[in-house]
Amino acid sequence: MHETDIHDLSDDADYAAACQQGSSSINRSDSSKRSSSSDLEDAEIVYMKDNVAIHPTQSAIEGIGGRLKLLKQGSSLFMTWIPYKGQSSNVKLSARDANLYTIRAVSFSGIHSIRRHTPTIGWQYVIVVLSTGLAYPPLYFYSGGVREFFATIKQHVLIVRSSENANVFLVNNFQDPLQRTLSSLELPRSLANRTPSSSFPDSPSEGNLDNKHISEDDNSDSIQQNNKQRQKSQDPARDISIQVLEKFSLVTRFARETTSQLFRESLDAHGPNEKRRTNWETSANDVEIAPKKVPVPSDPLELDKLSKVWGQPRQHPLEHQEWSIFLDSEGRIVDPDALRKRVFYGGVEDNLRKEVWPFLLGYYSYDSTYAEREYAVSAKKSEYETIKNQWQSISVEQAKRFTKFRERNVLIEKDVVRTDRSLSFYEGDDNPDVRRMHDILLTYSFYNFDLGYCQGMSDLLSPILYILKDESEAFWCFVYLLERLGPNFNRDQSGMHSQLFALSKLVELLDSPLHDYFKQNDCLNFFFCFRWILIQFKREFEYETTLRLWEVLWTHHPSEHLHLYVCVAILKRHRAKIMGGQMDFDTLLKFINELSGQINLDPVLRDAEALCVYAGENGVASIPPGTPPSLSSQDASIYQQDDDVL
Repeated sequence: MHETDIHDLSDDADYAAACQQGSSSINRSDSSKRSSSSDLEDAEIVYMKDNVAIHPTQSAIEGIGGRLKLLKQGSSLFMTWIPYKGQSSNVKLSARDANLYTIRAVSFSGIHSIRRHTPTIGWQYVIVVLSTGLAYPPLYFYSGGVREFFATIKQHVLIVRSSENANVFLVNNFQDPLQRTLSSLELPRSLANRTPSSSFPDSPSEGNLDNKHISEDDNSDSIQQNNKQRQKSQDPARDISIQVLEKFSLVTRFARETTSQLFRESLDAHGPNEKRRTNWETSANDVEIAPKKVPVPSDPLELDKLSKVWGQPRQHPLEHQEWSIFLDSEGRIVDPDALRKRVFYGGVEDNLRKEVWPFLLGYYSYDSTYAEREYAVSAKKSEYETIKNQWQSISVEQAKRFTKFRERNVLIEKDVVRTDRSLSFYEGDDNPDVRRMHDILLTYSFYNFDLGYCQGMSDLLSPILYILKDESEAFWCFVYLLERLGPNFNRDQSGMHSQLFALSKLVELLDSPLHDYFKQNDCLNFFFCFRWILIQFKREFEYETTLRLWEVLWTHHPSEHLHLYVCVAILKRHRAKIMGGQMDFDTLLKFINELSGQINLDPVLRDAEALCVYAGENGVASIPPGTPPSLSSQDASIYQQDDDVL
């Protein structure tokens, strides 16, 4: 197939949505594929390529090598990827872990598109996006063969190049328009909302699913009330890369029906919705009530008792008078560890956050004086203006020839007008703070060319600008935050995969029955926790509570990976409903999504601390080195996006 100029997909919303699905599709449909794979023993192998790998962590040396095949049976084409047995010693993943990523006989009738990436330096890779919106992790072709891969597919199925992106190839693109628009997941019975008009000229609007429209399931009164409250406090039209989980959870019945059709499995006689309603329909707050009929294995750690022993009670927020005790006469922090510990247990009073957050984020050095900080702020402001001037000085004629700049600018403009607009700080037309958010994000894309801008970054910037109020200081604090969280937005999702992998290991360590349940129900990818990790639980709590959680996480006490223990704590508090309700991936995803706004932060933090202390060195060993928000030893290269940037 003819190779064309390569386009950077880091700013493409469709790509972001599909790629953020990570490896979830593998385990969700694994059981159905397992039964069908045996039926393909007599299928014709029309393409086979060795040394095709998946990278579940950030380290390229930890890739899982395997064999990719295209199989023809009758008029149907299938794709499989099987990892090699006995991986080399430098791969730190067990055979069982490698098996999580196995692709067993996926039919091309269920594939929406295939995206090709050809980096300037490195291996070509492709991303297979399913019709449901889920995607497999990138497949890296160590020994070439991408051209032949596409050529073989073209011989057996209808595949056409997308008119919107030369590196996107649509498979069987003769479906109804609703199923062609992956970027908005316009699936059956979905409704569309009108995106709020942009504050900036020429900002295109885009449709979105109506958050009120859910499947035939009836939610509990508390969940319905919570949904109405969330609709008032947040904009309904959010970017696809963040709300794709929410959208997908609303159409899980369609996903099941699609899988059933593809692999000719019969649906349960009661239907997918009626089957599960009886066991977990009660409010998500009733975490102590276990289902009546399904026995639930006891918690091996007895979390409530463990928290009382190892977790300390929360304290009142740090106030100005106490804050002054941590400073010497010249403004240095006398005991940084004591300060971080104090913030961990109580948070910071709102009117003090402007002073404390720059220390927690690393913008201010703990041993800096008042005078040194004043000078640094001035110098950094000048540096910020210099970077900002790089894009402000681009003429209209230059912009016409600068595709990357135009694409990122448009994407940022669309995102900022949909970020936290319910706050008075950001509400209203022509809001100057919305403009500042736009300028910071576009400036960051020039500061960090490799990472650029990805959807979800506006969610991380919004609270920082809201607290600091100053454009330059907010920019630099955002820079320091992304030094740690930037890998969350890596194109190959290696940062997210490494955290989800670590989360799986921690659950196995701290609640083996729950881990076994996830394994039996094809949920070991932990993709239902994706949103929690990507934007640090920002959608799970009210705004003020999110600010308190973030400053607690930024202390890195008692672990810089405390957010993973927070995930474990939340899951353990709802383990009775999850296991007792016999939730599969679809149901679990919907249930986790509906926890938004119903999680009590203080007991969760106490649980997370207790779990972290109890796990000790075993917990540390469960988390691969370099897992975000750890600072990687390869800081200079962690943002490489494997495509031409300029």
